[in-house]
Amino acid sequence: MKKRGKGGANTQTGLRFESKVDFLTFIKNQEKYSVKGAVIFYDGKKVGLTFKKHGFYKYLGEKGIDYKEIISQKLLPDDAIFVIANNTMHIIEIKFQEGSGSTDEKLQTCDFKIKQYRKLLSRLNAEVKYIYILNEWFKKPGYKDVLDYIISVEGCAYYFNYLPLQKIGLPVPK
Repeated sequence: MKKRGKGGANTQTGLRFESKVDFLTFIKNQEKYSVKGAVIFYDGKKVGLTFKKHGFYKYLGEKGIDYKEIISQKLLPDDAIFVIANNTMHIIEIKFQEGSGSTDEKLQTCDFKIKQYRKLLSRLNAEVKYIYILNEWFKKPGYKDVLDYIISVEGCAYYFNYLPLQKIGLPVPK
């Protein structure tokens, strides 16, 4: 990651993240994609929904789900992307850092968090995937165990500076 560098997108296979930004900032600028409110369109066809933080709970409320009846405390996703084609809610957590800190321990919570999100979305029969987008800092050898742990948890994954559209089920522009 370049300090004060410019972010970019690789529309061949996914979205490139070079700073802490939301999914909509990228997707609405991609060829054939458009966004209206929280709705994502590709070539004029509705392909998904996206929510940030409290917007996720507003969506649940619209679906008749009161999180307080299911879990004891809100989890606030950086981004939540519901992909219609595969009926899957992708919880995206963007973790960029340049020094040791509290994020180190946050990476060890994907099992708990995916279970909480699954409880919240069970009434909608939606699948849940939990994805970390990490910067180069986390490629250090000291993170090997925690990265191995993340991929050992069913439904959890991580990518470095990148979110592959095809892996989450969104169309990839030609």
